[in-house]
Amino acid sequence: QVQLVESGGGLVQAGGSLRLSCAASGSIFSINRMGWYRQAPGKQRELVAIISSSGSTNYAESVKGRFTISRDNAKNTVCLQMNSLKPEDTAVYFCNANFLTTPSGYWSDYWGQGTQVTVSS
Repeated sequence: QVQLVESGGGLVQAGGSLRLSCAASGSIFSINRMGWYRQAPGKQRELVAIISSSGSTNYAESVKGRFTISRDNAKNTVCLQMNSLKPEDTAVYFCNANFLTTPSGYWSDYWGQGTQVTVSS
């Protein structure tokens, strides 16, 4: 089984920073894209940032210039550095990764359990 475990959420004042980390473990043959999504109360889950296996990145317009996604392929980890946080960034943040668990298997998406980020004004 594959697990994604997030850490680093918490409470921060507007303008502050947080760093989220996500570690993948288990039966992993290969990892394609990795990314972060978020879901605020009463809203749909939305993409925050994704990074390909080669390091190409894509960000939601609302976080461009403030958030930076990175990954360590050797450690199967992905991080999200969040700077200049705003109250509207408050949400549960979920790690997502696209895995191949065996050479002959299928690429599948896995999700972490989520970590709360709260930005106070």
